[in-house]
Amino acid sequence: MDKLKVIIDDIYNILLENNQGDVADYIPELASVDPSMFGISVCMVDGKCLNKGNYNKHFCLQSCSKPLSYCIAHDMLGRDKIHEHVGYEPSGQSFNAFILNKIGLPHNPMINAGAIMVASQIEKDKEPSTRFNILKSYYSKMAGNMNIGFDNSVFLSEQHHADRNISLAYYMRENGAFKNITPNEITESLNLYFQQCSITITCEMGSVIASTLANGGICPLTNEQVISTESVKDCLTLMYGCGMYDYSGQFSFEVGLPAKSGVSGCILLVIPNMMGICIWSPRLDLQGNSFRGIEFCKMLNKKLNLHIFHNIIGNKINLTTSLCTKVEK
Repeated sequence: MDKLKVIIDDIYNILLENNQGDVADYIPELASVDPSMFGISVCMVDGKCLNKGNYNKHFCLQSCSKPLSYCIAHDMLGRDKIHEHVGYEPSGQSFNAFILNKIGLPHNPMINAGAIMVASQIEKDKEPSTRFNILKSYYSKMAGNMNIGFDNSVFLSEQHHADRNISLAYYMRENGAFKNITPNEITESLNLYFQQCSITITCEMGSVIASTLANGGICPLTNEQVISTESVKDCLTLMYGCGMYDYSGQFSFEVGLPAKSGVSGCILLVIPNMMGICIWSPRLDLQGNSFRGIEFCKMLNKKLNLHIFHNIIGNKINLTTSLCTKVEK
């Protein structure tokens, strides 16, 4: 832990001087965030944590909420049922593109159309307030029962500037992706999606959430199985292939870890069986990812060789022995 702290401190101090990128402004409330903010938090799967910088400042989850809601829907409906409504392939297009897969579904839950579809399936027969409270409760449990917040100003701003997302929802309805859904139900599902994006956390909370995913759905602070290992496995697979907007393929190639970014400047980075990391810096690159956040992930990987395929050759004999043992049993 001491070695990791030194590495985090060194990377942080280097990146603190990097002011490249711009704060998101297509949602006006996001444009008002101080661009100099920079926080990093790490939570090990044994519950040990370390923090650096503006780790205790609240910010909106935005698209970092997508994998969390997917896990919830996956547990509620089951893998086969949720994927009757959304696919699991990279789209090859922008996160808000008007495009569906070959069977008329959104490509995956990490793009806007897919996340809207996932939101529409969460306790869809319950009242809007109940649906939101269930969502918020799950997020809080993933964060170790910390007091996550909600930014109503961002929610209202999302609603007011929702032309694209409303169009995506009706595009899906037109093409049969939604089954027997009314305009009122579409509005309620969109609102739930905007609400999940407007939930606020700190870096410290984000690292616990990421560590819950790294720990197979067990929160490292409470030891509660918040989400199932099956949901986590599928979620991390999707994060690995689709979690970083148009940079997903390059991120997987260079960093080699499941991650999800959001336009608030947040990145949730998952190192399976080891730790979860949350980086927050509002200045974004051209793909909509935190500029400092991406650089942090690259630099950390170079220091620690965290790429999931890094030791594939060295572990070949041990892995083969382990698999043979399992088969014999």
